[in-house]
Amino acid sequence: MESSLVDYFKASFEELKTKVTWPTWAEAQKLTVTVATFSVLFALAIWGIDIVMSEVLDFYFNGINT
Repeated sequence: MESSLVDYFKASFEELKTKVTWPTWAEAQKLTVTVATFSVLFALAIWGIDIVMSEVLDFYFNGINT
């Protein structure tokens, strides 16, 4: 069992070294900025939907109680 686990990690490491195409530093920076931008935009969209839904529910439940 132990040797098969060691063999697995050796094979995985070798595959990462020889078969994986890694992005260049400039590509990685560009992709990081893209992901961060879309994450912020998505968070703002969810925040906006949350605020609107909160107001709609407040209006609805305050209308029921009056």
